[in-house]
Amino acid sequence: MRTSKTFSIQFWMDQKKAINGEGLIYARVTVDQKRLSISLKRKVSIKLWDSKNKKVLGNSKEAKEINQYFELAKSQLFQSYQELKGRGEVLTTDLIKSHFLQENQSTATLQELLKYHKEKIQNTLTKGTIKNFGVTENYINRFLMSMKIKDILLSKLNYKFLCDFESYLSGYYPKGHPKAMSHNTVMKHIQRLRKMVTLAYHMEWVENDPFRRWKTTFSKKEREFLSDNELSNIATHRFRIERLERVRDVFLFSCYTGISFVDIENLTPKNIWRDESKKWIVTHRQKTNTKVKIPLLQTAELILQKYANHPVTQVSGSLLPTITNEKTNMYLKEIAEVCGIQKNLTFHMARHTFATTVALSNGMPIETVSKILGHTKIATTQIYARVLDKKVEKDMDTLQEILKQKELERLKKSSNK
Repeated sequence: MRTSKTFSIQFWMDQKKAINGEGLIYARVTVDQKRLSISLKRKVSIKLWDSKNKKVLGNSKEAKEINQYFELAKSQLFQSYQELKGRGEVLTTDLIKSHFLQENQSTATLQELLKYHKEKIQNTLTKGTIKNFGVTENYINRFLMSMKIKDILLSKLNYKFLCDFESYLSGYYPKGHPKAMSHNTVMKHIQRLRKMVTLAYHMEWVENDPFRRWKTTFSKKEREFLSDNELSNIATHRFRIERLERVRDVFLFSCYTGISFVDIENLTPKNIWRDESKKWIVTHRQKTNTKVKIPLLQTAELILQKYANHPVTQVSGSLLPTITNEKTNMYLKEIAEVCGIQKNLTFHMARHTFATTVALSNGMPIETVSKILGHTKIATTQIYARVLDKKVEKDMDTLQEILKQKELERLKKSSNK
């Protein structure tokens, strides 16, 4: 009795049902001379279809992507055959088709997801966030190249893939950096991949979420801020160079308002709101689109007055004469050196300084700080805000006085008995 099975896969185009010169490509599966065709849901121009070699002609990016997809489909069909054979199933073309389609409710690939996600976020996210996703995409492609593949079916993404991607990133040395990528940076890239895969899952491009058992862990990192003395040194220093004075003033404005650099760039006189007693800044955080209303402290208001008639603000219509974020951070290094600041001074440190030195250490409730900073969760504010040693010492002294008073009262009661 004959038990061995012959198996073959061949691609073909249905030119009879071609529309606008494009025909659907099918995979013809043959088991013991019994044939069955499976649509690969890909249309190819009749002029570009190589019927002899069963592939798309040319070296264009599109041609390469389609041919790679065919190879993936072929590999998946062969794997279905091998798995069914290993189970001892009675092999038929219908069974192989059923197994293939069940395992791939969608034949979408990782590259298709990256492309779709990139198009989707163009008008919904900020330039900085879009740029960060682009960096992550580059690392994903580098990782695939390290596996000697250019693409992978979404159905093949699993927990092992994530572990291998994490290991790859952890051992990667960014160009010009003497150290490997930090743990938190690795987690950020995996977090972005997770957002893309979750999108695919919600669109039913993939049946199982490979991240369902994955836990993203971040190392706690101390955020630097300026002390009262350091802030005073910068505020009172007389700069001989006008550009440094301008950068210093914009930095100080952030220290006394908590407004980020990109949001300061967008401020115009329309963002100033007046009530009977004071001026407010009313704006939306670009990062979260959260509305914030900030009463102007005197220091911040004086800075605005100083630059009200500055040539840059007159031309741009902005409240402050900002320059690029990159140059601002570069000049802040000069300012730190001139003012004797040993810390790595960056513009974002202004928000930390506002939250800690200006607000919390002077008794402002954390709920108020959170609202001023435009955070959607108070947990985010707790990362910025910390209790200073000086305040801990003051609070402990207060506690000590309370305990002393209680002890005196106890002794007084004992002596009266």
